[in-house]
Amino acid sequence: MKQTSGIIKDFENFLIAEGDELSTIQTYVCDVTQLATFLTMQHNKKLVSASIDDLRKYVHAIYDTGLMPASINRKISSIRSFYRFLIFAKKIEANPSTDLELMKVGRKLPVILSIAEITKIIEVAKENTPLVLRDRACLEILYGAGLRISELLGVRLADLDLVNHLVKVVGKGNKQRIVPFGKKAAKSIEHYLANGRPGLVRDRVVPFLVLNARGKRMSRMGFLKILRKYRIKAGINKRVTPHMFRHSFATHLLEAGADLRAVQELLGHVDISTTQIYTHVDREYLREIYREHHPRA
Repeated sequence: MKQTSGIIKDFENFLIAEGDELSTIQTYVCDVTQLATFLTMQHNKKLVSASIDDLRKYVHAIYDTGLMPASINRKISSIRSFYRFLIFAKKIEANPSTDLELMKVGRKLPVILSIAEITKIIEVAKENTPLVLRDRACLEILYGAGLRISELLGVRLADLDLVNHLVKVVGKGNKQRIVPFGKKAAKSIEHYLANGRPGLVRDRVVPFLVLNARGKRMSRMGFLKILRKYRIKAGINKRVTPHMFRHSFATHLLEAGADLRAVQELLGHVDISTTQIYTHVDREYLREIYREHHPRA
């Protein structure tokens, strides 16, 4: 095992030199060490002499222990990284992990908020102060346009078209799209721009719509604290994230009969299969209503 531990140590030093996070390095080293133990005990083999069949047997073995597919896939990623290192270090000539397949992971249904819950969170932001006017505008457009939190915080004043109720956002892959928003969001934004934002920005020139109390661009952490405050104030006793507003936006549109392709465009999804998950949410919601209210459910 001396040779094996030496190679794993070399791998660890390589990851450190590459600048990987300490937690990632520890995880990779642990995963590779577990593989080394399996190969030695079950097949009397070393890491450098493992074949693709050996690696597949290891994956099957850990699957049989009840480990979840997502956790197994993480271990597979560690193994692939290790054997890429061995190739780089010229310890082996062929990479046995090249054809090691990831396990299929079932996609979880997004967690959504009801229309009543969304309304409660938005409407408790009602004080006429610069910060609360900002918060109300943020909550309205987050739900009203189905934005990602990064998209919301990246909106510039020049991106807003308040006459036509449109906002230009930069989504994943630096792709731009123009999204409509409703009258309530427009009213809140106008109120914030007229009576809230000037008190935050003061004499600075800041291009972003959403500012913190110091007049600078708001951070993701800053917005999470704001959302938590209004969630508690609204009496909603469950975890609420900004992305749940986006999930709710899509689901509520589909529940009301919106076209799937239109919702795909609004969300900025490249693949419609990503949007189709919300149709499953809609059906599950209907099943839940049925189970709760039908006398013979």
